[in-house]
Amino acid sequence: MNIKITLPDGTVKPFNKGVSAMDVAKSISEGLARNVLAAKFNDQMIDALLPLETDGSLRLLTWNDPEGKQVFWHSSAHILAAAVAELYPGVKFGIGPAIDTGFYYDIDFMQHTVNPDDFAKIEAKFLELAAQKSVFNRKDIAKCDALDFYKKKDDEYKLELIGELEDGTISLYESGNFTDLCRGPHIPDTSAIKAVKVLSIAGAYWRGDETRKQLTRLYAVSFPKQKELTEYLVMLEEAKKRDHRKLGKELDLFMFSQSVGQGLPMWLPKGTALRERLENFLKRAQKKAGYQQVLTPHIGDVDLYRTSGHYEKYGKDSFQTINTPFEGEEFLLKPMNCPHHCEIYKLKPRSYRDLPLRLAEFGTVYRYEQSGELHGLTRVRGFTQDDAHIFCTPDQLKEEFKAVIDIILYIFKTLDFKDYTAQISLRDPNNKTKYIGSDENWEKSERAIVEAAAEKGLQTVTEVGEAAFYGPKLDFMVKDAIGRKWQLGTVQVDYNLPERFDLEYIGADNQKHRPVLIHRAPFGSMERFVAVLIEHTGGNFPLWLTPEQFIVLPISEKYSEYANKVLNDLELSDCRGIIDERSEKTGKKIRDAELNKIPYMLVVGEKEAAEGTVSVRKRGEGDLGAMTVEAFANMVNDEVRKMID
Repeated sequence: MNIKITLPDGTVKPFNKGVSAMDVAKSISEGLARNVLAAKFNDQMIDALLPLETDGSLRLLTWNDPEGKQVFWHSSAHILAAAVAELYPGVKFGIGPAIDTGFYYDIDFMQHTVNPDDFAKIEAKFLELAAQKSVFNRKDIAKCDALDFYKKKDDEYKLELIGELEDGTISLYESGNFTDLCRGPHIPDTSAIKAVKVLSIAGAYWRGDETRKQLTRLYAVSFPKQKELTEYLVMLEEAKKRDHRKLGKELDLFMFSQSVGQGLPMWLPKGTALRERLENFLKRAQKKAGYQQVLTPHIGDVDLYRTSGHYEKYGKDSFQTINTPFEGEEFLLKPMNCPHHCEIYKLKPRSYRDLPLRLAEFGTVYRYEQSGELHGLTRVRGFTQDDAHIFCTPDQLKEEFKAVIDIILYIFKTLDFKDYTAQISLRDPNNKTKYIGSDENWEKSERAIVEAAAEKGLQTVTEVGEAAFYGPKLDFMVKDAIGRKWQLGTVQVDYNLPERFDLEYIGADNQKHRPVLIHRAPFGSMERFVAVLIEHTGGNFPLWLTPEQFIVLPISEKYSEYANKVLNDLELSDCRGIIDERSEKTGKKIRDAELNKIPYMLVVGEKEAAEGTVSVRKRGEGDLGAMTVEAFANMVNDEVRKMID
């Protein structure tokens, strides 16, 4: 019997079962084996050297595959731990997973201390171990033997992890003199790793529990070529310049206050105006698409979220319930908007003629994030979703789903997000306990998403096990201007909440039917979207969105009156701007305006005042010459219309 093997170039070849992935690689072309990092067999990641005994389809993974990178980085975490163990005898290890940007390891350094000055020493030892070409050997082990092994090492962290595992599911990996508890898979040997950089150090409570010991977390990244590491470090420097926390402060967009509370952003006037323009932009698009705006409270009875299933799934990630001592009521800060919208749907009987019903809300929700996980606007405890819920008939589902895709693509085009992939997130068929609802409804909803994405011609990837607990979804993974990936925009199909809330409509047959629910958030959350937009643009927002489109620069106090007239005339023409009336030289005013990322600078002096003109400079381009105030206003408004039409 043959198995099918998908090669790194996408071609498929048959091979006899029992052959190893690396033997396959060696038999195909000289040198291909060096590029194969791991393999995926029947949707399960396996070690590249694992013999196959079952018929099926094997896909060989290289550095160019996202899954290949994850295996590469997870293997690198083992080498990092091995290097630390040699340099700091007696340390104990927590967990060391791969992440989207490399890997980390949580380490109890015991009596040792480590700081950034030690990074070069750790990197040198890492590369020394990697060069030894040590093979990653898997050893399946009984639970009792695994416990004995780590009792001898006096490692309470691994003992705790093993205690939660089932006998028959435990494995160790050995490479060189280092052994780690791990389920794998790993790259064939350590020699594939040619470059490493320890990036940062942080504190991390064991298991994320603030009542437990704080370990030291080392973040790092590795590559198969030094050139790739060099390019990555250049990108990191550019990312520092674009950091939304830094630019948000410089541009007066938002702030945080310890007195208000961690993870609770406050929007300053300029940031509020920018955010409102984004909201109005989406509201206009939604109105054209037949959405109706609603507003719901910031809290809800806890039973509402028990009905929806959110309390069972996310109760531990929510803030504590709010109790009213005299009435005996129990409320929860709203973690999601959808249960509220389901209640709006139930307000009155619905007919098939009323559907689809599209309810939209910029609704603020609250999640209790660990303080160590908070990060600027991208990870907060209170955020506003550009949420909407579409209640439709099963026959309307696919067209409604495609219409949501159209809105998301319109947003991406307007905001110049050109490089994106749609991720189809499906249920894990081997772990159905994570999800609610019948197999039949899951199959229907997954089929609708796959077909809609294909009919819209989207470039897609499929991720099994990444669905929401109530339904599959389509997530848009966007690359920003410097190549980093962000998840922006999501659409989800849900047959389950309509059942839980007993939602109905009367069909054309005069019988009761259950609607289908589409959840969608094109921005995702306003906070995170603005953060990504700041970093994507480097704070150079498109003209229709930027806080100030122009700044008037009088060359001396004598021309302040004319400068104010220019400002007033332009504001009457729907242009936004300010005046710089400081007693500074014009050159300094221009440089400051450039640093503040203001698109247009209007210099006014004696000649301009006499002729009723402005001398126009464009940021990054220089002098555009003199023009009338009306001509400048028309230019700005025409440019804006072209951007958002």
